[in-house]
Amino acid sequence: MDQPITKQRARGRLSREMIEDAAFEVIEREGLFGFSMRKLAAALGCEAMSIYHHFPSVAHLHEALIDRLIGALEVPDTSLPWRQRMRVAVDDFRRIGREHPAYSTFIVTYRMNSPTCLAWLNGIIGLFKDGGFDAELSARLFRAVGYYLMGAVLDENAGYSRGPSAVNTVSDEQLTRDYPNVVEAGRFFGAAEFDKTFELGLDMLLDEMERLRDGADISRPSGKV
Repeated sequence: MDQPITKQRARGRLSREMIEDAAFEVIEREGLFGFSMRKLAAALGCEAMSIYHHFPSVAHLHEALIDRLIGALEVPDTSLPWRQRMRVAVDDFRRIGREHPAYSTFIVTYRMNSPTCLAWLNGIIGLFKDGGFDAELSARLFRAVGYYLMGAVLDENAGYSRGPSAVNTVSDEQLTRDYPNVVEAGRFFGAAEFDKTFELGLDMLLDEMERLRDGADISRPSGKV
């Protein structure tokens, strides 16, 4: 994967965009914890100090990467039905995780307080207000959807399907004999089933939000807030 980056570097001076492109490639190849400025410099065919000229620290580089991903997202247009706007916003963020699986852990745990990220967050929270919810419930629903969405991004890209296995595993025979519910459910856990499972959960969330909007006391959901 280094070759395309190096050839691009040879044709012109190093730029922020070129560094960001290479950083995404290196992270996906080496993994988040295997990434370093040294490896990035090697991929670009330059010295690490050349990168620091554009990004004073790794934190500055990560901020630029996050801003690039989040800045490309758009708050769905008001001409669309509210439920569709919510679905588009959720699906767009989930897509980022799929396009950058090795980086997904950083994306969902990063505190988004740069101007670019705050502008996006401001618009997304506004979606809940557009749905007829007051400030408190807009904030709580935003968080609730975030819990679901970020958990899905982690699970689909860095969690159950990719995580390390237990040391003390069981044979297929024992699995079938002693854990039949796990065996039966297992065929629905694979990557091919992610979309169907995610859509089921998202529909449940949207249904409940519309129930609150259309008839329930939206100031205190279930009287438990």
